[in-house]
Amino acid sequence: MDTALDETCVSSEQLLDGKLLKAWRDEVRLPDGSKSIREFIKHPGACIVIAELRPGVLVFERQFRYPVGQVFMELPAGKLDACEEPLACARRELLEETGYVADSWQHIATLHPCVAYSDEHIEVFLARGLKYEGQRLDEGEFLEVFEMSLADAEACVFDGRITDAKTIACLFWARRFLA
Repeated sequence: MDTALDETCVSSEQLLDGKLLKAWRDEVRLPDGSKSIREFIKHPGACIVIAELRPGVLVFERQFRYPVGQVFMELPAGKLDACEEPLACARRELLEETGYVADSWQHIATLHPCVAYSDEHIEVFLARGLKYEGQRLDEGEFLEVFEMSLADAEACVFDGRITDAKTIACLFWARRFLA
């Protein structure tokens, strides 16, 4: 790591202690010795699943996202529960949201979607050998599950129908692992 670019915390203040997110304001010392303020969100982390239903066909969801006020097309994903291992989270989210379980799991990447203002990390898993066991949505969770080919999903990125960054990044990985 290039320590010449590191910033160090001088003081820290918690601004919000929410159910999901924690907001902080830190005073930091910059590489040149001066000071600045950094505001950021602490996030428990999450998992996303590239679930291959059949060769070249993936499981997707449509879900309303309140902060943006619209329905998004996304790959199945969800946050890590306290002390939960990433693979356990990926398995749980795939079953809860889509109703599928998988015979084969492979961790393929870690994403950092919002490095300017959050410590969130998203663990990316590839799931194959899917079997349907029945959707088990959380209370208050509403989504539609559908399937789409990788080629059609890529077309949706380029025409603006898929704009979710984590899904777009995962389609890049899917192209590598499913080609």
